[in-house]
Amino acid sequence: PREEVAYVTCTYRCTGIEQPDFLATVDLNPRSCHYGQVIHRLPMPNLKDELYCAGWGPARGCFDSGAAAKRTKLVLPCLISSRIYVVDVGSQCRAPRICKMIEPVDVFWKCNKGHLSTTHPLPNGDVLVANMGDAAGHGKGGFVVLDGETFELKGNWENECEAPPTGHDFCYQARHNVLVSSAGVVPRVAGRGFNPDDLKKGVFGRRLNVWNLSCRSLTQCFDLGEDSLPQTVRFLHNPEAAEGYVGCALSGAIFRFYKSCEANNWAVEEVIRIPAKDVSGWIMPKMPAFIADLVISQDDRFLYVCNWLHGDIRQYELSRNCKPRLVGQVFVGGSILRGGPVTVCRDEELKCQPEPLVVKVSGAGPAA
Repeated sequence: PREEVAYVTCTYRCTGIEQPDFLATVDLNPRSCHYGQVIHRLPMPNLKDELYCAGWGPARGCFDSGAAAKRTKLVLPCLISSRIYVVDVGSQCRAPRICKMIEPVDVFWKCNKGHLSTTHPLPNGDVLVANMGDAAGHGKGGFVVLDGETFELKGNWENECEAPPTGHDFCYQARHNVLVSSAGVVPRVAGRGFNPDDLKKGVFGRRLNVWNLSCRSLTQCFDLGEDSLPQTVRFLHNPEAAEGYVGCALSGAIFRFYKSCEANNWAVEEVIRIPAKDVSGWIMPKMPAFIADLVISQDDRFLYVCNWLHGDIRQYELSRNCKPRLVGQVFVGGSILRGGPVTVCRDEELKCQPEPLVVKVSGAGPAA
């Protein structure tokens, strides 16, 4: 069935506004008079959390009867405060409420982890949350586990001495007993914002990590290049597929990872590289693409790329020869629009800077 609402995490970090972050509920029903509008805001009870990548709790439903599984809990990890909120979206989907909160001190003392990023439910029903650092803000990858029923903090997921230098996103394919995780940024340095002086100092991660899902052990690591910053990790939706993609924010490269012919070994290959642009009026003479997110279509035919700094969303066709082909592109913002403070001096892809996008909205203003 079509989704009736969407939930969006909203943060005030670095805006100068001293208000708590909030979870926005957006009406997706085209027959509603509030279609496309924010209909509810759920403020967090604390300041300066920086809500990050929200994820679903385990699905509940009767699979034997063929009934659709229902997700009733949303898990909100916080990047700066290291707090975890659990939100009940099942009782009132249009007006969710916080039903549990895990304080940072519990994460610090029980796991020696902090700066939480992404979350996914595990095959056994528990919830896995990735972290970018330790309690002091030093780089430290790995995961913490929440009980899938009570959402109590159970502890660390990975075996001792297995933590990568940094962490960020992850995805798994249960039928291949594999979990793949990406690198992040050293939190105590990156917390002040992007600084070109941090390049070539080990602040930005460069590794792609392959884990044995059932043993919770690190089995392979791939170096994707200095300051590449691999972030978003996506497997194909087909549960039998043994391949996926990872986007590197600063290098503008997208790698395909796949199971090689050698038993239980994985390999990587670069399949896309979005070139940097020579610019003036910016903090560096070259502006990287900064790949902020990847989405694979449900039928595994297309890969969608959020090219954040340049401001475009790209559509690549995923063909059988493993070389994605650019088939669509739309500019929705970014830093290189015509008439802005940045001038593009040399561009390998575009003949001229894109025009600003203007969206006309009819009707009344937002409902909330």
